[in-house]
Amino acid sequence: MADEMIEKVKKLMYEPEKIRNIGTIAHIDHGKTTFSDSLIAGAGMISFEIAGQRRFLDTDDQEQERGITIWSANASMVHDFEGQDYLINLIDTPGHVDFGGDVTRALRAVDGAILLVDAVEMVMPQTETVLRQALKDRVRPVLFINKVDRLIKELRLTPEQMQERFMKIITEVNMLIQKYAEPEYGEKFLVNVSDGSVAFGSALKKWGTSIYYMKKTGITFKEIIEKTEQDKQEELAEKSPLHKVVLDMIIKHLPSPTNAQKYRLGRIWHGDMNSDIGKWMTSVDPNGKLSAVITKISPDPHAGFIATARIFSGKIKRGEDVYLIGKQKLQRVQQVNIYKGPHRVQVEEAIAGNICGIVGVNEAFSGETICDPDFIIEPFEEIKHIFEPVVTKSLEPKNPRDLTKLISFLKKLALEDTTIHVKINEETGEYLVSGLGELHLDAKVERKLKEIDLEFEASPPIVVYRETLSKRSPQIEGKSPNKHNKFYFILEPLPENVYEAMKLGEIPSVYDMKKKNLELNKKLLDLGFSADTVKDLVLIYGRNMLFDSTKGVQYLNEAMEMVKDGFKSIMDEGPLSREPCYGVKVTLVDADLHEDAIHRGPGQVLPAIRHGVTQGMFSGDPSILEPKQIIRIDVPTEVMGGAIKEVGNRRGQVLDMKDERGVTLIQAKIPVSEMFGFNSQLKSATGGKGFYSLIDVVYEKLPKSLQDQTVIKIRKRKGLSEEIPKLES
Repeated sequence: MADEMIEKVKKLMYEPEKIRNIGTIAHIDHGKTTFSDSLIAGAGMISFEIAGQRRFLDTDDQEQERGITIWSANASMVHDFEGQDYLINLIDTPGHVDFGGDVTRALRAVDGAILLVDAVEMVMPQTETVLRQALKDRVRPVLFINKVDRLIKELRLTPEQMQERFMKIITEVNMLIQKYAEPEYGEKFLVNVSDGSVAFGSALKKWGTSIYYMKKTGITFKEIIEKTEQDKQEELAEKSPLHKVVLDMIIKHLPSPTNAQKYRLGRIWHGDMNSDIGKWMTSVDPNGKLSAVITKISPDPHAGFIATARIFSGKIKRGEDVYLIGKQKLQRVQQVNIYKGPHRVQVEEAIAGNICGIVGVNEAFSGETICDPDFIIEPFEEIKHIFEPVVTKSLEPKNPRDLTKLISFLKKLALEDTTIHVKINEETGEYLVSGLGELHLDAKVERKLKEIDLEFEASPPIVVYRETLSKRSPQIEGKSPNKHNKFYFILEPLPENVYEAMKLGEIPSVYDMKKKNLELNKKLLDLGFSADTVKDLVLIYGRNMLFDSTKGVQYLNEAMEMVKDGFKSIMDEGPLSREPCYGVKVTLVDADLHEDAIHRGPGQVLPAIRHGVTQGMFSGDPSILEPKQIIRIDVPTEVMGGAIKEVGNRRGQVLDMKDERGVTLIQAKIPVSEMFGFNSQLKSATGGKGFYSLIDVVYEKLPKSLQDQTVIKIRKRKGLSEEIPKLES
């Protein structure tokens, strides 16, 4: 970054209305990183000759080797629009579904997104997933249709056919926006050819245009086709450069922080909007108290960790302390940086509306809220990815002396990537690492361990199941060991619509009702809970709910935290196979507590709670839920039989099939336990021509015929008794 550019960036950091915080989002291989290269080249940060081949923002060896983006990457650039300079903070995100957590975290930092769609492949499952995630955080999209040169050279489409295809893509994208955006934003966020919020071109060949820009420059579809067929796309790039078209579109159609924070805050922060901090954030006030979110943690060999933060109010200054709300710790900011891809430029401070790098907050994690030490604020909503970890591996160091090194690595990993869950199995001493898929664990865990020369053994992939109950239990008594404390529970399945709302993030999966949340209460009422039931809600934990409907029980207030702890312990490890519980509603209906506090301590209350809730689970006909992936298979029609057979061989179910130009699109649902090796088998069954994409992950009851053997298998792996627990035992 030239000195002149750095000075421009530093100046524009203090003009939030001239800042655009944006991310690129797309299905894998639709061209995001090549596209980002072209924008960065246009801003003068790399040469045009190497843009596209350089993959400037893919800085890790694995990314270069695999040819895919694994980690999101930041770059700040300046663009002149109608005679005024604007600061654009760009985040390039991964496209592979296994690295979707990085996309989710990046979307918290940005206000706008460029959705890329391959003109040949069109809207794909991951296109829908990333757009859905963006709209969930009220991130406004614009559309770039990429690889248009392939329509001309490979598919030989006429101008009319090209326009028809563009309209089909635009219509599909707008249908998804209306489907996933909240009603008040569905119409506002639609993309439109005529207003210039849709552009098309070739990121690799560095040209792009839009209807708005075609009118301005006089370029026609006929000229685009001729230049492409004659291999003169560099002339198109000169006449209609991609970076100019796209960066103009970003500035014109995507919001500045001063506009975006007015409507985004209500979605990502549940504090009081009329409080001082609420007003400072809404107005992007640099003189207010600090509120910021850490959206990425990345290791640095010299600085420890670099934390990427989006600042909503106040400022982050070198040498000053900040408070980490989740960790409840003070940390000193040693450096404040702006990003230039793999490089960082130091600045004295960054103010509200900016995305910056921070050195010194080594205890922070992705999603952490930071604020001024003397002004603690309500934390931002947890950054929650659409999919949950479904694949687990057990790791053990080959040399016991490396155990400390392994633990240190896993702790750092859990801070960097919150979609990777790390758990120690107390019975077996195994370290269990769960991720979104096999590639996720391979790239972010196993390859990284090899890079630090730690020899380890990894188990074959393990599937994590869930436990639930099928019917309402009778009233169950949980009695303390000293017989002086009694708790009475009724357990039942949560209503399906409530569980779905949790899955979609409309209701938090974890929430302690000690904090009032009027928005949450309203949502629960809308879902069918009565006002009295909502008032009784004590805790939401892991998509389960604890209610207290007791009346006038003495000393219960003092014991309530222990009741919550007992409830959590069973929800973490259900009674059948010690897998997490899902969709369970536990109601405490009565209690009788000893008047002397010494006789109702944790040693008495916790066993009573655990016993009562466990008995309630057994009385409610406990069952195992298995994760299933809903996938889309794209395969030439003549070999679709091989794909369908492969689905059938894996306890799969074909949900839908349709033909498009000689390609059959099959939507199927397959248990995750049967998915290992599916990709290579699909290639084998279709002569290498079939491929699949993930659409969704759902949990469904395991067939009764398979439940007992699955429970025994899980218990055996965990070192538990192989006898299936029953109500009597």
